[in-house]
Amino acid sequence: MTITEKYNNWLAQPKLDGVLKEQLEAMNEADIEDAFYTELEFGTAGMRGIMGPGTNRMNIYTIRKANVGFAKYLLENETDAKTKGVAIAYDSRHQSYAFALESAVVLGTYGIKTYVFESPRPTPELSFAVRNLGCVGGIVITASHNPPAYNGYKIYDASGSQVLPDATELVIAGVNAVKDVFEIEVLSAQELQTSGLIEMIGEAVDTAYIEAVKTIQLNPQVEKSDLSIVFTPLHGTAGDLVNRLLVETGYTNVSFVKEQTQPDGDFPTVTYPNPEEPAAFTMAEALGKEVGADILLATDPDADRMGVAVAITDTNYSLNNQTFTMSENLTPNEKKDYLLLSGNQTGALMVYYILTQKKEKGTLPTKGRVFDTIVSSALGRMIAQSFGMTVTSTLTGFKFIGEQARLMEDTDETYVFGYEESYGSLVSDFVRDKDALQAVLLLSEAAAYYKTQGKTLNDVLHEIYKIYGYYEEALENISLTGKSGSEKIKTLLATFRSAPPVEVAGVKVVKIYDYLTQRQRENGGETVIDLPTSDVLKYVLADGSWFVIRPSGTEPKAKIYIGAVTDCLSQTSQRVLAIKADVLALVNQILK
Repeated sequence: MTITEKYNNWLAQPKLDGVLKEQLEAMNEADIEDAFYTELEFGTAGMRGIMGPGTNRMNIYTIRKANVGFAKYLLENETDAKTKGVAIAYDSRHQSYAFALESAVVLGTYGIKTYVFESPRPTPELSFAVRNLGCVGGIVITASHNPPAYNGYKIYDASGSQVLPDATELVIAGVNAVKDVFEIEVLSAQELQTSGLIEMIGEAVDTAYIEAVKTIQLNPQVEKSDLSIVFTPLHGTAGDLVNRLLVETGYTNVSFVKEQTQPDGDFPTVTYPNPEEPAAFTMAEALGKEVGADILLATDPDADRMGVAVAITDTNYSLNNQTFTMSENLTPNEKKDYLLLSGNQTGALMVYYILTQKKEKGTLPTKGRVFDTIVSSALGRMIAQSFGMTVTSTLTGFKFIGEQARLMEDTDETYVFGYEESYGSLVSDFVRDKDALQAVLLLSEAAAYYKTQGKTLNDVLHEIYKIYGYYEEALENISLTGKSGSEKIKTLLATFRSAPPVEVAGVKVVKIYDYLTQRQRENGGETVIDLPTSDVLKYVLADGSWFVIRPSGTEPKAKIYIGAVTDCLSQTSQRVLAIKADVLALVNQILK
């Protein structure tokens, strides 16, 4: 069918939802093309897209189609799938509850029991709930930190981890077998609730989850009253649970950004509800200066990522492309400014705190394993290895770290920590996805602990640099939306693969990792990469610096990661900037 035929087919459907029909009728030509030029892809990260009518949109019909595929997969591959059931959570976005309930209705129609949270909950709590309730799978309706127009759908296996590629392919086969979304028959939610196939859950799981999070504390008795924390959930799901967690673990000096505390799918106070973005901390910074906060903490809408900003009182200071110059003619709180740490820096601090404390207490495992990803800084790896830990780098996507945690069950190895550069981490694997609540508690404890020694988290970060080297990383997002954008991203990766750069920023490329062909090229030879296939390219230069290029799995953009290390912070910064300039020049040449 042509785009116009697909559009007219939807418009003519007698079963089409009335609101979606009105939106269809209001579409212009460009909207129609983007909504119908392709099917909304169900990939290794589930589905994510703009909400609205069309085959390339998140709506009740594409949700039904996805759940038909998941239901068939569960019935064919999981024992007692109908009775063990599926846990379902959702975030604060528009339509999230409707999509969650629609998921439950489809699964219920196939005879599969579902446990649906009564109100928005964090993604990590869903992962916890799957195992806590003994389910065969889970579903989260979320678009994480995407803009308000987006929503998404992620599926989990019985271990609480996002479904892995091999199993996802089986789900996709079931999804693709649906030829007409308007012919999917479903029972009513009320009928399924009456029969017990839909059960609402909430407080009991909350309590079990919070009690589990408390177990990650290393110094629960540390002095906490002197630590001033500002927290914002950025209109997402973490507000009530973080408040409860911090109160119950003894943090008495916590201020919440009131304007951002309530769940709101419009995210009215931020352009982009992403703790990676400095602008997301604007209100937290203002409140921090008002109350004299030591740290600012922010979580994204589904509370799997956490960002931290640390108070800076130096009159002249520069790090992470942030420069602070403060006048002496200010009050003590006005002299504070806040340095937003990167995901790599936060991960390094967490690794360092965990391992130093375990070593001090004599609880350091003899066979401990730390996990990062192929786009993470090498700093966390260096720290972990210096304490005798084994480090494993996975592909991007926390499901691969969750998989490794599962594989360590019933072995003599101990899961110690896992993190990725995009602000996601997991301290304890009773959750099998990144968990911002665990990160909030651990970073708060670390900040309190170091404050008793007269140090800030930034002071400790620089101590780490002095020991291991001055590492710095950068991420460049290249947004390429729509049909033409998708084609440009494919061209970009294909060109870098077929004609790789020989030299970047004056330094020779010595290694090329092609994760699509699973080959590493070095000195004219090739070796096999023992990781799943993924359309990712990594280039390592002779001085140890590197860059990676890959398409985003959740947004219409290409991502370029850059990393370098020297024995001087300014030199490392210059090195990163030089690599960035050269790589972007190559990208622009390909895309022009």
